[in-house]
This record gives sequence, structure tokens and C-alpha cells, in this order.
Amino acid sequence: MKKAVNTKGKLPAIDFQRLAKDFQDLNPNDPGMWPLAPRVAVFVGLLLATLAAFWWFDWREQSETLQQREIEELKLRDEWVSKKKQAVNLDAHREQLAEIDRQFGALLKQLPNRAEMDSLLQDINQAGLGRGLQFELFKPGNDSIKEFYAEMPIDIRVTGGYHELGEFAADVARMPRIVTLNNVGLSADKDGRLKLEAKAVTYRYLDEEELAQQRAAAKAAKEKKK
Repeated sequence: MKKAVNTKGKLPAIDFQRLAKDFQDLNPNDPGMWPLAPRVAVFVGLLLATLAAFWWFDWREQSETLQQREIEELKLRDEWVSKKKQAVNLDAHREQLAEIDRQFGALLKQLPNRAEMDSLLQDINQAGLGRGLQFELFKPGNDSIKEFYAEMPIDIRVTGGYHELGEFAADVARMPRIVTLNNVGLSADKDGRLKLEAKAVTYRYLDEEELAQQRAAAKAAKEKKK
């Protein structure tokens, strides 16, 4: 007695020999008479070729454009967030700017103008003489012009006692005008007196004539580069 074979749920077997036979001896002039398998294969091939053509000639460019627009959208969104933060903090920024202007004005007042430089040099010299120091060298150098101010170096060499030299340096630091002591060197001579050598640097702001010359020089240099 034969056992019944349960074929329920199993996929039908594919007859590859029959499929191969269907693709043989096809008449290209009469595709309507082809077997089902070749017609399906040609339809799928044409569909894929059509999709590929659409992608290459149309959809690809649209996809690139879409990606570019998404990048631009993110950039614009970041700019909007940044500008919104600036708008929210506008009053605070204005207060900070006003405070910076006040501080800058206070610092600017500590810089003498060109006419006041002689008086400042006398004050530095008098600070040393007032402490009983002897100047061996007090030589102002040429101005070094910056953007809106000028630096004047002064070579100084003085002799005296240790405490007097220290008080002189403190007096220079306490001056209402900005004066710095750089390249400070301390040595003793054969008589046991201390000798202080330094390069004092004081600053002054440029007057309108000098500022005009600065702007003219900058403009000429810019035109020369062109």
C-alpha cells in the first residue's frame, strides 16, 4: 500500500530545461508569440532600463539638487539661530560695547599727545633725581608708529643705592602716564654702587595729522598691491 505524499505548502519545482527551451528559437519579429518566460524577462529588462534612464537623465540631478537644498536649509537654520541669539542678547552686547568704549577712553587719557611728551620725559628724569640717583644715560629714541599710538623708547642708566633704585622703579610704575621698564639689568661698579640699566617705553596717541598720514600710507600700500 503506497503512502500518500503531503505536497501541501511546498513550492512547485522549476523545470530549468523547459525554461531554457522557451528561450530557444525566438522570432524577434513576432514577440507576441513567445512563451511566457521570455516575454516576462524582456518586460522586466525594459522596465529596469527605463528606470535606469530616468535616474541617469532626470532623477539623479533632482537628487543632487535636493541634497544641496537640504545643506542650504541647515545652513540657513544655523544662521537664523545665531541671529536670534544675537537679537535676544542685543541689549547686553550694547552694554558691553559701551563699557569697552569707556575703558578705552580711560586708557587713551593715560597716553600723552606729542606736545606733552617733553613734560613726561622731565617727570621720568625728576623721579630719578628725587630719589638721589645719578643719571649716566637718559636717551630718548625715535618713535615707533603703531595703528593709533606711538611708542618712544628711552635708554636709561642710573646709579645709586638698592632701595633708591627700587623706589625709582615704583615711582615710574605709579605715574599717571603709561611707562614700562624693559630689559632691566642690575650690576655693581668698582665703588660698590649699584647700576641699573633699562629701556623705558612710554606711549602717546597720534594726533589728527599723524592719523591722516597713517591712512594715506595704508591706502597707498593697498593700491600698490593691486
